[in-house]
Amino acid sequence: MSRPVPQRTRIKICGLTREQDVDAAVQAGADALGFVLYEKSPRHVSPQRAAALAARLPPFVTPVLLFVDAPAQQVRAACEQVPGALLQFHGDESPEQCAAAAAGRAFLRAARVPLDAAAHFDLLRFASDFSQAHALLLDAHVDGFGGAGKAFDWSRIPTNVGAHLVLSGGLTPANVGDGIALLRPRCRTLAVDVSSGVESAKGIKDAGKIEQFVAAVRAADERLARDPS
Repeated sequence: MSRPVPQRTRIKICGLTREQDVDAAVQAGADALGFVLYEKSPRHVSPQRAAALAARLPPFVTPVLLFVDAPAQQVRAACEQVPGALLQFHGDESPEQCAAAAAGRAFLRAARVPLDAAAHFDLLRFASDFSQAHALLLDAHVDGFGGAGKAFDWSRIPTNVGAHLVLSGGLTPANVGDGIALLRPRCRTLAVDVSSGVESAKGIKDAGKIEQFVAAVRAADERLARDPS
């Protein structure tokens, strides 16, 4: 009897600022690399710098440009620098603003889930409002729009989201497997996104931690393939 093929969780490493970190993420097997075009972030890079780093990516590794409430003209100008990029809107953008800025390009929409379990957040409504998004990225609602290493209570995610999800916020090699096991049955497909969990300092990635994170994701996939229940 043949062994079932594990469903592969896609991996995005975000907040890249250095060539050696881009190379380490690619070598480890990341599917996408994120570049933060938000000036208030400690991981901020210019569109020109993002383009130079993205030029190092081999085929089938996707660059992602992260914006926070950026004007549509700024988004389009950045896309001219990195024409093959996937977009990520991480602020308070409306569905109409996302669609206008993306101008037909595929985009992720960040859903900022409150850390306070008592705070109401309707993910099903959010998914409906942003139905044009390629996927929803679930991040903890923190000051500074992500990258704070905080995880929300994953059990609060509804069991019937019916969308592609990207789990983010406070992920590490130690906990990413638990997140995958919990959320994969609740969505169409699942990816994971890590930034601070593979860093030695803000904006400085650790190659060893990246390797450990990717290995933990692959181990979780293998476990679910053996025991999907």
